[in-house]
Amino acid sequence: MTDITPDSPDSTASMRVLRQFRVVFNAVKTHFRQVEREAGLGGAQLWALSVIDRRPGIGATGLARELDIHQSTASNLVRSLVERGFVSTSREGADRRNVALRALPAGLEILRSAPLPFAGVLPDALASLDPATLARMEQDLQHLVDLLGADPDGAKMPLAQL
Repeated sequence: MTDITPDSPDSTASMRVLRQFRVVFNAVKTHFRQVEREAGLGGAQLWALSVIDRRPGIGATGLARELDIHQSTASNLVRSLVERGFVSTSREGADRRNVALRALPAGLEILRSAPLPFAGVLPDALASLDPATLARMEQDLQHLVDLLGADPDGAKMPLAQL
């Protein structure tokens, strides 16, 4: 890693990029605060509830896959939603070990009043980018992740829980 001094040519570009990261993080944080204020749920819980509503009968494993999070994180989200009366669980099908999730009326009311997008502003914005832009960003961000020596397990934690 190189040292960047205030008068080095790289400092201006690196500071601009740092400011862009701040803008992105603040936009994400602002959206999650708005969700919490208007819906009374955290962003990850709201996203999970919206997936359960869209895919009635989904299980915790399917929910984890859909949200791209750890199974244990999905189970914790489900437990919280069940405790609050927003989601029901039932054992269905031949394999009674699997639990089917369904949004309850109180959960549907939350979804009606919650600000969009349910998945959050960053996933929504990324989904709107063209494949070439996403490929460049993926490559460049992977390089940054490598320089940071960041733990790859952090990729499975919802932004709303950071």
